Amino acid sequence: MAFAKWIGAFLGLLSGGPFGAIAGYALGYVFDDLISNRTDLTTRDFEPGRTSSDNTRRTTYTQRGTQQEGERNSYLFSLLLLSSHIIMADQKIMHSEMEYVRRTLRNNFGTAAETQGNEILLRLFEKHKSMGTAMWNQQILQCCYQMTGAMSVEERLQLIAFLCEIAKADGTVAQVEVDRIRDIATWLGISTNEVDKLLHLGSNKLEDAYKVLGVAPTATDDEVKKAYRQMALQYHPDKVATLGDDVKAAAEKKFKEINAAKELIWAARGL
Repeated sequence: MAFAKWIGAFLGLLSGGPFGAIAGYALGYVFDDLISNRTDLTTRDFEPGRTSSDNTRRTTYTQRGTQQEGERNSYLFSLLLLSSHIIMADQKIMHSEMEYVRRTLRNNFGTAAETQGNEILLRLFEKHKSMGTAMWNQQILQCCYQMTGAMSVEERLQLIAFLCEIAKADGTVAQVEVDRIRDIATWLGISTNEVDKLLHLGSNKLEDAYKVLGVAPTATDDEVKKAYRQMALQYHPDKVATLGDDVKAAAEKKFKEINAAKELIWAARGL
């Protein structure tokens, strides 16, 4: 099944709990096919004629690859799960927001990801409706706690960055969307100040550039440079490289926007 080429059923550390339950609902229609097409590790990794050390190295490599696969799948499903939560923040499924997600999936992951990601979002909307808002919100809270324990802070920052772009997609950022993203950031162990920074990315205004770095226009040059270095380190694409080249490419766009904000300030200050 083509679906397996983008996101599989194996979710690593996030395979259980509320996250695993929601993923099971959204991905359930591909679980059986994915599992039946997986080669048994014992027959694949321990081949006749290989020495014990050969088999050990091969098993270690396979386990590392499987772990990375689980981390990647967890990240991609988290992206869709939290996206559905933000899209439904104002109780309206806006075409512009859905199109932003579809376009991002298409540009970074391919046409199959666009189609499959859209199907998963629709199933998540159904789940939200069937559970009711109060219970759904509680499930998202618990899922975020699971993500915090399984993902690096840099990976979680990239999730927040994506949610901010969804909120901006229709040209108007509703306060309910901002509040919901701030809640998610808190649940993910991320400062809400990061949300304020990310919501101002992409602007060509100097005042917004300062907000991106989280400093006042009256800050000293050293303070501005320090703020930039810290942000550049947090959002560097290499921090999510293990999730795959496509995830890294998506992070590179965000990194360029951070650098664009920096260049506006540097030009204004003659640095």
